[in-house]
Amino acid sequence: MKVIFGLLILLFTLPIMAQKDERAKKILDEMSAYYQKMESFRAKFTYTLENPVENINDEFSGEIIVKGNQYRLTLGDQEIINNGQTLWTYLSEVNEVNIDNYEPDEESLTPSKIFTAYQKGYKYLYRNELSEDNKVYDIIDLVPEDQGFEFFKIRMKILKQDNSLASWRIFAKNGSRYVYHIKEFEPNVTINNGFFEFDTKKHQGIEIVDLR
Repeated sequence: MKVIFGLLILLFTLPIMAQKDERAKKILDEMSAYYQKMESFRAKFTYTLENPVENINDEFSGEIIVKGNQYRLTLGDQEIINNGQTLWTYLSEVNEVNIDNYEPDEESLTPSKIFTAYQKGYKYLYRNELSEDNKVYDIIDLVPEDQGFEFFKIRMKILKQDNSLASWRIFAKNGSRYVYHIKEFEPNVTINNGFFEFDTKKHQGIEIVDLR
């Protein structure tokens, strides 16, 4: 799951590029610990693609199940399954699956990495406290040290009550913003053997594209 404005970029990043805010780090550490103690989890979420310049505002619903570095993600007509070694991308609309070796890189924000991404290759800054719908959140910005990334900032919204990640917004250099908002969350779900593998036998007439 790889995520991909010039004066606005400078306005956002110049004040924070040289900082690693200790207040932000404490909150991020607590947030990370909250998820690291779980063996697995299931989350239902909304994903919104925003681009004010092109007047785009598209929203999709999704669900993800994560265990360690393995995950199964459903978003629209696409399903992505990763068992830590192999990556399957199934497109139900055309009944096609692409199979590839899983090769994570520094820029990729996988579902299991979003909670620990700040620990390597990012600056971070505490922005403000936000009260919304009778809940209080801490807002923290992450900025990648590598300016070659296709995004220049991640804004995280963390619930004070339990240090859970309520949402995050990724700001891309092309003007797009990718927003993930957690709607439901269930920790320590039971996962059956083979859940993080794609079974082609369950899809009659499927087209298999093996890229390995």
